[in-house]
Amino acid sequence: MAERSLRGARLGAQSFEDERGVEMAPRQDVEYALPDGRTFTVTMADEAEVPAEWEDPRTGIVGRRTDGSVPEVKETKHVRTHWDMLLERRSVDELEDILTERLELLRSGEIGPPHLHRRGKRKSA
Repeated sequence: MAERSLRGARLGAQSFEDERGVEMAPRQDVEYALPDGRTFTVTMADEAEVPAEWEDPRTGIVGRRTDGSVPEVKETKHVRTHWDMLLERRSVDELEDILTERLELLRSGEIGPPHLHRRGKRKSA
């Protein structure tokens, strides 16, 4: 039993597999240049879509590819607010009419929370 034990081995941190017969995936080295003129290289798979910008792992500054490719500008969508969606369905005049109608109903006591309605005299029994 003693000959089968792994004495002194860090089981979680060390692999005992050898790399014989293992074929590595094809790779490419992509060079990026920082604004101050320094460059760094990132290794990527051959079939990977290579981005035009990459963050330098040492400094955190974003560099651009040295082969002259320009980053594509992503189209930003206009953020539609609730008001924008409301105006797609109704005109401002229609909205003003609806508001006036609802305010009249609220003031008359037909809609809304009961604690907001003032009643004249309470009936006594």
